[in-house]
Amino acid sequence: MAAFSVTKPRKSRVLTGFMALYLIYTLVPLVWLVINASKTQPSLFSTSGLSFGDTFALFDNIGQTFTYNGGIFFRWLGNTLLYVVVGAGGATILATAAGYGLAKYRFPGRRAVFAVVLGAVAVPPTALAVPTFLMFSKLGLTNTPLAVIIPSLISPFGLYLIWVYAADAIPDELLEAARIDGAGELRIFLTVTLRQLVPGIITVTLFTMVQTWNNYFLPLIMLSEPKWYPLTVGLNQWSAQANGAGAQPIFNLVLTGSLLTIIPLVVAFLLMQRFWQSGLSAGSVKQ
Repeated sequence: MAAFSVTKPRKSRVLTGFMALYLIYTLVPLVWLVINASKTQPSLFSTSGLSFGDTFALFDNIGQTFTYNGGIFFRWLGNTLLYVVVGAGGATILATAAGYGLAKYRFPGRRAVFAVVLGAVAVPPTALAVPTFLMFSKLGLTNTPLAVIIPSLISPFGLYLIWVYAADAIPDELLEAARIDGAGELRIFLTVTLRQLVPGIITVTLFTMVQTWNNYFLPLIMLSEPKWYPLTVGLNQWSAQANGAGAQPIFNLVLTGSLLTIIPLVVAFLLMQRFWQSGLSAGSVKQ
């Protein structure tokens, strides 16, 4: 009976060391944030950044964060959830429908659309913020939730990702078989296509959710009333209050609020990690 030898995969010490350094580089700011969010305001300036204070005040800081200034943090959290659910959710739906259509239907001007999408991916969102503000100002939509939601509905990268994913994930033979069985295009999309696109859809959802959740510059120039601020702009306002003239002792609230802000994103990534990884690997190859 022939013996088979199993070859172990080769390991690179250089790459392992590089990844270890990268892991430390990414974790140190998070560890620093967790430690300092557990300190009282005086302890922030009397102890070093990576050492705990004399009192573990994390839960007290959380309570103060939610009650400070009439509980405005709750309002900012609700605004952020609104922008993410409507903006990122709508962007995912539009990107899915448009990406599938561009991948599986042939029509005049398709190459031009492809060039426009690639060009839109290359344009940074901050470059479009000021023109978008001027346009929305003429329409009377500034300082309203629509000023943040409507621009968030457009995700060129999400459209492109669904496009290249659908080109490989959905065989043309499957669509032809459904048409022969008498299914209409809408029914094919809802009952056949969406099941095949689930990994790509979740990937786009995560990208658009993170982009909308961390969106700062657009809400900053679009919104002037604190009641419509998302968490990013609101926490920056607290930071300005803690640093500016007549500074208020709320650094501990700024840090605690920042920690609370990243928890939903971490939970979302942990819950969708499997779909996210499979979506990236499958959507990264185009026929």
